[in-house]
Amino acid sequence: MGVFTYETEFTSTISSARLFKAFVLDGDNLIPKIAPQAIKQVEILEGDGGPGTVKKITFGEGSSFNYVKHKVEAVDKDNFSHSYSLIEGDALTDKLEKISYETKLVDSPDGGSVIKTVSKYYTIGDAEIKEEDVKGGKEKAAQLFKLLEGYLNDHPDTYN
Repeated sequence: MGVFTYETEFTSTISSARLFKAFVLDGDNLIPKIAPQAIKQVEILEGDGGPGTVKKITFGEGSSFNYVKHKVEAVDKDNFSHSYSLIEGDALTDKLEKISYETKLVDSPDGGSVIKTVSKYYTIGDAEIKEEDVKGGKEKAAQLFKLLEGYLNDHPDTYN
């Protein structure tokens, strides 16, 4: 097994606290409402939303994948960090055992935030993952994030 690590960083006009509440703490409810073409449904299969929770995410009709299962590894409300692993689903293809994500939101001097994510792709056997293999998924994630940011800008009284 090999591990391919990919780091991304987004900036937002939304504060870390507000973004964390919307994206991490209530994302399972909010994202299917504002982006049903991307995520149709999120259901908890095991757990209470905290570490150890297993969720099934069913993608919308605009996706090339059907579903994935995520396992929540950690949720740190005080430090605005969240980690989980994609453990099952057609997005893993035949090359990946799992993908782990660690996301941290930090305040920026302008009142917004910086979202830093480290993604680790655990390959099966000798399979190789290259940067271009993950760019499409990262672009879709960025689009979803921009929809969420737009929603929060349009609804300034939510998630305060």
